[in-house]
Amino acid sequence: MQTKLADFIKDSHAGQEADEILRKCVHCGFCTATCPTYQLLGDELDGPRGRIYLIKQVLEGQPATEKTQQHLDRCLTCRNCESTCPSGVKYSRLLDIGRAVVEQQVGRSVTQTLLRKSLSTALPRPWIFRPAMQAGQLLRPVLPQFLKNKIPLRKAAQPVLPLSVTVRPNSRMLLLDGCVQPAMAPEINLAARRVMAALGTELIVAPKAGCCGAIRHHLNEQEAALQDMRRNIDAWWPAIEAGVDAILMTTSGCGVTVKEYGHLLAHDPAYAEKAARVTALCKDLSEVLAEREPQIRALVKRPVEQKIVWHPPCTLQHGQQIRGKVESLLRAVGVDVSLCADSHLCCGSAGTYSVLQPRLAYQLRDQKLKQLLASQPVAVVSANIGCITHLQSGTDTPVQHWIEWIDQAFSASA
Repeated sequence: MQTKLADFIKDSHAGQEADEILRKCVHCGFCTATCPTYQLLGDELDGPRGRIYLIKQVLEGQPATEKTQQHLDRCLTCRNCESTCPSGVKYSRLLDIGRAVVEQQVGRSVTQTLLRKSLSTALPRPWIFRPAMQAGQLLRPVLPQFLKNKIPLRKAAQPVLPLSVTVRPNSRMLLLDGCVQPAMAPEINLAARRVMAALGTELIVAPKAGCCGAIRHHLNEQEAALQDMRRNIDAWWPAIEAGVDAILMTTSGCGVTVKEYGHLLAHDPAYAEKAARVTALCKDLSEVLAEREPQIRALVKRPVEQKIVWHPPCTLQHGQQIRGKVESLLRAVGVDVSLCADSHLCCGSAGTYSVLQPRLAYQLRDQKLKQLLASQPVAVVSANIGCITHLQSGTDTPVQHWIEWIDQAFSASA
């Protein structure tokens, strides 16, 4: 694709990156076949190729409009198109650049500004989000349905179960506790801690680490997001210098963001090298456990013989390009696990998307659940708290994190 970027951006880091990405696009349109919003709406401008044209026009000097912003807002940033693209177009990075420019030109209504500011203020701060979630769970019976959909049922306090195997730790890894997951589903990280301890790895949490930056980044508060990233690097750095083996992610949405710290902070002289180191150390839980699958098989004496279906989040299969590992681990403990039809398509959660674009998000959710539940599983498992909560809002079938099933197998074999 030929480009001629406008003076306001062509010599900036963002402009140079956008120009490189645009020049890789060959207009083939393969991306439209796997784009969830294009499939729903049938509009070229609601598919990756159309959005690339819109961004190109804006970066070449054509004024953005509210329609431009609407088409970019409708993108889930699921990155399915990146998995499909034969030319290796980094669409999601181009989208971040385009959205930032369009936001500067078009702005937002007062209502949208307040909503987005509320999300970017409350979600990344556990001291705000946790009490708000607890209050919501208490009031859940009288809340309107759209709020109930965002508030998981209150669960009984999780007991600290004994480890199924007690071993002396032979390695240490940092664990990103996350911002919303501890309040919405504390059982996920508890299960991860038990499983990793049984395998000889101690998980440690840096007290000052917080939100990975994804929430603010995708809400176009990009400088605030970079500050979140710098704070985490500072919080983790003493442990990194002490020689931790990895930075472990139990939420794939956080994982895909932390793995991009090196790119996002590449032009920050104070943090570029440290960010690259963090990116190199970042591992999804499935990557770490896949290396220990023989050990897991040896520990499981009583297989968990249940039929479940696996929903791979977009942030795992497209963002991190991790496929097949979770299924293999679940089969290693005896679980009958399968993928549903169209497993590559987004469920509609996509961070704050289900709040900002509810009509499209719930259409995608219902389509996904129809496919997931077709085999009548006892449970649906996923790897991202947003997907889990979003899918659970549309079904009575349990939707859980896959690590809970590994933990269950270890406990049953104790």
